[in-house]
Formats: sequence, C-alpha cells, structure tokens
Amino acid sequence: MKRTTMLVGLVASGALALSACGGGTTGAKGESGGPGGKAAQGGTLQVLQNAAYSHLDPARGFDGGVNNFYRLIYRTLTTQGAAPGAEGTKIVPDLATDTGKPSDGGKTWTFTLKDGLFFETGAPITSADVKWGVSRAWDPEIGIGSPYAKQLIEAPASYQGPYKSGDLSTIATPDAKTIVFHLKKPYADFGSVVAQNTFTPVPKGQGAGNQLDSKPISSGPYKVSEYKPGASLKLVRNDKWDKKSDEVRTANPDAFQWTFGLDGATIDERMIAGQGADADAIAGTVQAASVARIQTPQLKQRTMTGLGGCTTYMGLNTTKKPLNDVKVRQAINLAVNKQTVRDADGGSALADIGTSIQPPTVAGRVDYDPYPSPDHKGDVEAARKLLTEAGLAGGFTMTLDTRAQPKMQAMAVAIQQALEPLKITVKINTIDTATYYEVIGTTSQQHDAAITGWCPDWPSGATFLPPLFDGRNITTKGNSNLAQLNDPGVNAKIDEIAKLTDVTAANAAYGDLDKQIMELAPVVPLLYEKVLMLVGSNIAGAYLHDGFSGGIDLVSVGLADAGK
Repeated sequence: MKRTTMLVGLVASGALALSACGGGTTGAKGESGGPGGKAAQGGTLQVLQNAAYSHLDPARGFDGGVNNFYRLIYRTLTTQGAAPGAEGTKIVPDLATDTGKPSDGGKTWTFTLKDGLFFETGAPITSADVKWGVSRAWDPEIGIGSPYAKQLIEAPASYQGPYKSGDLSTIATPDAKTIVFHLKKPYADFGSVVAQNTFTPVPKGQGAGNQLDSKPISSGPYKVSEYKPGASLKLVRNDKWDKKSDEVRTANPDAFQWTFGLDGATIDERMIAGQGADADAIAGTVQAASVARIQTPQLKQRTMTGLGGCTTYMGLNTTKKPLNDVKVRQAINLAVNKQTVRDADGGSALADIGTSIQPPTVAGRVDYDPYPSPDHKGDVEAARKLLTEAGLAGGFTMTLDTRAQPKMQAMAVAIQQALEPLKITVKINTIDTATYYEVIGTTSQQHDAAITGWCPDWPSGATFLPPLFDGRNITTKGNSNLAQLNDPGVNAKIDEIAKLTDVTAANAAYGDLDKQIMELAPVVPLLYEKVLMLVGSNIAGAYLHDGFSGGIDLVSVGLADAGK
C-alpha cells in the first residue's frame, strides 16, 4: 500500500511505504467506554504527531499515515472497510455503487457513481471529476504518490496529465455517473486499485500545482478549516457530505485537531499524564524508553497493541558500484546484526526480526530466512568470504540515507557498526522526515542505500513485490523501486503471476517470488514493526486498522463523552 511514515504520531508505522496486519487492543471495555467502546457524536479529537503529513494532495501522498488521514476528507470509488482485523482490509464500495464490473476478459472496468455525492463547495461529484482526479497521476510533478493508475491504465507514453496533455481517452465517461477504465492488460483485482488515493475526484480543471497541498477540496465528511504547515491542522465537518451515501465513515467527532512537530518523549509524557485536552488525544507508537512505564493496570486499559503489517528494510541501490555486484549485496545481508537493529528500534516489544520481504500478515507469504546467522546477529565470516570473491576484501565506502528521527538514526548507526568489521565505511545521510520519501524516490538524488519500509495497499503480494521490484516501473520521481532492480527473470515472473485469475494461487506465487528476489539481495529485510499505542482516557471507538500501518482507524474513532 504505501510507504510507511515512521512518525512518532498518529500512525504507528513501521517502515516504509504498501496492509493486512493482526491488530488488536488490550483493555477495551466494550460498549461502556475505553478504546473499543462506543464513540459519541461531537467534540474535538486531538492528534499529537512528531512530523507533519507528507502531502495533503492525494496524488502526492503515499504513506500509511497520510492514507489513513485522507479518508477523512476524500472519498474514492472503493475503499477499505472500517472494522478491526481482516474485516478492515476488505474492499467495499465508496463513491461507486459496487466494486466494479469487468469486461473484455478483465481489461475493461466500469463503475457507476452513487446518488447524493457532493464536494464541499456544493458542486455534484461527476464521473468527469473522478477522471480528472485519476488523470493527475500522470503529471510528472504531481503524480508522485500511488503508482497503480499509471502502471495499469492504458495511456500514451507521452501523456503527462490533464494540465499538460489534456484528455486521456482510455478513461471514458459516457455519462455523469459512469466511468470506464481501459487497462493495459487484465487485472482481476482492479476493484481494490480504485481504492487508492489517486482515484480521489478533483473538480475538473482544478488542482494544478500546489493547490490541493494548501487547500484540499473535500469529498468526505470533513474539510480543512485551518492549516499551518509543519505546525497544526484542523478539520471541521463538511456539511455537503451525506451519511446516506457513505457506509464506511461514522464521522463521530465534530472536529479533528492535529499538533505537529512534537518530540516523541514529549508526546509520551503527555499521553501518560492524560491531562486536560490530552484525555481526548491519540498519538502513535510509544518510545522505547516509555514501554516499561505503561505496564500499570490503569494505563493498560488505554493501551492498544498489534503487528503493524509492514516491513522495515534497507534498500540497496543496484545501479551503484560496488552494490551492482550480487555478492556484495549478499554479503551485506549476511553481515547486518538484526538484533542490534531491533534494539535501536525499541526492542522486542516494538518489532520482530525480519527475514523475508513480505511481512507475516500478507496472504501467501512464505516463512523463510535466506541469509541466516546465529540469533540473527550477523555472519561476518560468511560475508567476508563473499566480499573476497568480489575482490573487495579491503572494503569500500557507501552512503546510507535515513530520516531525521531518533529511532531511524539509531538503526542506521547499528547497520554502520555491523559493517565495520568488513571494512565497509557507512556514511549516514540524514534527511528531513517530511521530505524523505520524495528525496529517496527521486533516482537522481538516491545514494547507495536507504532505510525505509513498505506496507501492502491491500492484503496481497501484488501490492508488495511488483511496486518494489518491477524494473519497468522505475521512474525519475516518485520511484518505489529503491533498489532500481531491473531483472528480466523477476519481471517475467511478475507478468506470469498477473495472468492468474485465482487470487489464492497468485498470492502463493508471490511467496515463491519473494525467494527468487532475495537470491538477488536487492534489499536487507530488517524488522516487522509492532504497534504499541496509548490513547487518552476519553477515547472510544478506537481499533488498529490493518490497512493503515496498524494505526488507529480515523474514520471510526471518537470520544466516549463529547461533553467533557
């Protein structure tokens, strides 16, 4: 699904960018209150975050946290459900009356819009607005978010979005309520694809440049009333949204108030104290130093925990020497001490050791370890042998990109130290969290390696392996194939799996493809992040949504007592 945010905020994300996790809660009190209790209508829900969202423009943002946020202000043709566990990853109709009707052997998909759909301006949402919004995905400056529209929908090679190239004829709008997509090839799960943020309707003719980053045009239950980039964001009710047309969003609070730029330790202190407006607050995964402090019975009643459904990994740029040598990449995989990486992340309470690319929550995933070492502490001797075979016994220097976030920087240092015995000098390059994915997703700005992660957009290998390793989808901007792997065998296997009409068989095939890719060692799987959250004492309707990096589902959360 997406790059994960690793924010100390609303999203308890793990690692990078695309969702089927086993989230759960502890201490929920059912209908009487507590995190899982019934939320009341009204009040203002507070959200405390370390960093601001990457983009408010749905064509640009593509990480677990912002995807969750988008559902408050935007709607798409379909969306993920609103429920704990696997129910929350099911694709259900949103703007459309159903999950789509395929024809032409799955190459053509038709959707019909519901009645009673309006933008915050009061203008009706039409098929032309949906088409305009989707077409923006081809704009080289704007369309840096979800890649699926560009990858699957037929379009001229020269097409650069509606502002530069005009109409896209492969998306038809025979009337105001019907939209037809013509695909490059059959795709059995296109009903899930149209739940992506790039399928958000945008009024025809609008949204150029940075317009939507500063002032979104809402189609959901809330609209932006105040936005101070990097500092705060407030949502209030969109009175043009009609609950009768929306079976997913409960829209319990009257308003949402975000506070950005808070230190992680400060957030923990405020959530533990739970005083004043912080009783109405939610935040993200607690800091490692706070884990022991939240074990009291009183705080456990406000604790939520579960697997985040993402993989944190280190991408290795296969176009850079000497990382273009598979033996060098394999040596790095063998040498990394994943125990110290997990310690840097916060220990076993906050992460499991990662061995394969796909996390345990993805259907068809195979449990295996291609580069084993005793207790996952690294096998330096085996790594040294491979480097000697590659003619690099004397080592080399590489640059590792990471985010300006203490946990991520600590993980980079753990990798740096693990590679020192091999005479590999790792230079750590720290990038601002808010711009991190944009920078490392620009191929001209990529260095040798980057710590990042990926969460599935829906619980299928189709949203994990092709976005990360299909070499034909490498782009100059918004690139998700950080390894820049372009292997004919991997590409061919992706095409072979795409032809399967049985989703179960396809997921099993992706499990095998995981092994095939890891033989090439384009990444080092590091961790499967866990969620450990503390919510305010007045929070209700809260559960961990498997589809959004294990974060709290914003469309269902609210206050137990709106009058407090």
